[in-house]
Amino acid sequence: MTPLVAAVSSDAALVLVELGIAVLIMAGSARLASRFGLSPIPLYLLVGIAIGSGWLPVDPEPSFVETGSLIGVVLLLLTLGLEYSPSELVSNLRRGFLDGLVDFAANFTPGLLAGLLFGWSPLAAVLLGGVTWVSSSGVVAKTLADLGRLGFRETPTVLSIIVLEDLGMAVYLPIVAALLAGGAFLDGFLLVVGALAVVGVVLVIAVRRAEAVSRIVATPSGEGFLLTILGATLLVAGLAELAQVSAAVGAFLIGTAITGQIAERARDAIDPLRDLFAAIFFLFFGIQIDISSVGEAAGAATLLALVTIVTKYWSARWSAARAGIGKRGRVRAATVLIARGEFSIVIASLGATLEPRLSALAGTYVLITVLAGPLITRLAVRDAPVRIGTERDGDPLPAEPATRAA
Repeated sequence: MTPLVAAVSSDAALVLVELGIAVLIMAGSARLASRFGLSPIPLYLLVGIAIGSGWLPVDPEPSFVETGSLIGVVLLLLTLGLEYSPSELVSNLRRGFLDGLVDFAANFTPGLLAGLLFGWSPLAAVLLGGVTWVSSSGVVAKTLADLGRLGFRETPTVLSIIVLEDLGMAVYLPIVAALLAGGAFLDGFLLVVGALAVVGVVLVIAVRRAEAVSRIVATPSGEGFLLTILGATLLVAGLAELAQVSAAVGAFLIGTAITGQIAERARDAIDPLRDLFAAIFFLFFGIQIDISSVGEAAGAATLLALVTIVTKYWSARWSAARAGIGKRGRVRAATVLIARGEFSIVIASLGATLEPRLSALAGTYVLITVLAGPLITRLAVRDAPVRIGTERDGDPLPAEPATRAA
């Protein structure tokens, strides 16, 4: 064996050992969370923070973990999309447009006002408003799956808010990015038009060609079926990301385009991969958090988190009540949306040069909400999984069961 080959082999072995240790630590975290009936998300985050801060003697290969984390978000949103048909998605988005406006007003405003009170520039305050506005798609999807709430009656309302927030980001991010770069508003507007056009094309395909999409991905081979679903989802998610739309939106729309028994089969095939890469996503999320900056921003971030936990709770509960959800369902919907996440970090990184304090504040704020969100939603209402279309705790039955036709 030549010295070069030996060096490469040694590096590869080290990468495998460190990844193995990290995954085993997360496995222990998942088992501990399961024992107490909690979501493992906070523990995954703490493991990531410990690794990123050097408290654990493990350094997983950065590019693999980063790519794996993106795949995790994509698979989480694909799983959510598989729960709903195209007609249900369109119906929920139409009914939920007002919910999206209320969600924006209630949760963007506290961040905007806080930025102005800190004496920041108007653009920096707008960035902080974006940080406090958008819930984490990844955290919400994982929490719903962990707690067995994918089929709960309030989940369509939650998902419509999440999708509208992600579509709102397709408008928000290109415009603020152009303004930060010193470009014209028109530049950002043209990017927005392109992004929304891509969403429109995928949505039309999902609604009008759902049966054709299902036939294309269907195959007797289990291996071929899994690879077809995974490849198509990653392709559409990547194209959506290139068009300045969230990859999560692309994955969600692909999920809605797969219907009937094919959707059931896809869920069974994707679930193990989803759980693996979702864990990597939260590990990477924790690694990104600079724990040294938490202390200096702790006070302001905690106050801002408390205010926006209340505003997100109020706006989501209002939306659930408007959809006719019972009291317990309103609480579940209101608490599951508390966590902010990936978009908040992206926004903070965009504005780091404009306002140096933004990164530390946003990172600490996200950490607080991501740790608190899954715990609050688990402890607020304790219940067993139930499918949509069944009555529970006085919640009225939906007019049409939100389950797929076989």
